[in-house]
Amino acid sequence: MPVLRRAATLLAVLAALWALWEGFKAFGEAVGLRIGAFTVDDLSMPHLHDIVAQLFEPSRRNGPLLIEVLADAALFTAKEAAAGFLLGAAIGFALGVVLHHSQLLQRGFLPYIVASQTVPILAIAPMVVVWLKAGWLSVAVIAAYLTFFPVTINALRGLGSADPRALELMRSYAASRWAILWKLKVPASLPYLFSAFKVSATASVVGAIIGELPSSIQDGLGGAILNFNQYYLSSPPSLWATNLIAALLGICFFLVVAALERIFVRRAPEHVA
Repeated sequence: MPVLRRAATLLAVLAALWALWEGFKAFGEAVGLRIGAFTVDDLSMPHLHDIVAQLFEPSRRNGPLLIEVLADAALFTAKEAAAGFLLGAAIGFALGVVLHHSQLLQRGFLPYIVASQTVPILAIAPMVVVWLKAGWLSVAVIAAYLTFFPVTINALRGLGSADPRALELMRSYAASRWAILWKLKVPASLPYLFSAFKVSATASVVGAIIGELPSSIQDGLGGAILNFNQYYLSSPPSLWATNLIAALLGICFFLVVAALERIFVRRAPEHVA
């Protein structure tokens, strides 16, 4: 069965990654491997089973389990990331449509859109927080900043990928630009858009976590990373466990977009016999 094969493949990949991590750690400790300031030991590379086990240890004395704390933090960050993803995707698609219909605007603004992604997000995040002063909404805007660019570029490419024969046919029937856009060009651009959405979905999680740092928001994964970073010397697995939950959150966002892609792209005209 396909589901069983996928589950088996997933388990095999996880086992391979586990073996690679533990194998490199064992080799590094055996030969005293040192790369610059990086030394392979329990401080720099805790055992993976210790990291997983830490999730089921109390986060503090007589406190809730670490996995419960991180689950709440992940839900809070997911809210910010989802809002940022939706905002960034909407802005990116709108920009793609506008630039597609105007070669003048495309030549004038596209270089600046590309240049906007060369500015480090860590430099922009504090400014956004100061300007908006809106708590988690500021974080959503920062996440949207990382989201809009792939959507803009792929929307621009996807809208131009419509079949020229279908385009000429609709024009021969005096179809309006609006009708051509939504009945022909948008369906044709869906594969390109969903490719961008999958990239942007994971980027929105990264943007949300980064945005929480200058916002002084302690309820999300960004606050948890800062908190456990202070206690890294005494409890390295706690920070690694937080990173693991952050990675799983990004994977969940990716899987949601992939599931939506299977629904909508198959319904596009080019996928209908």
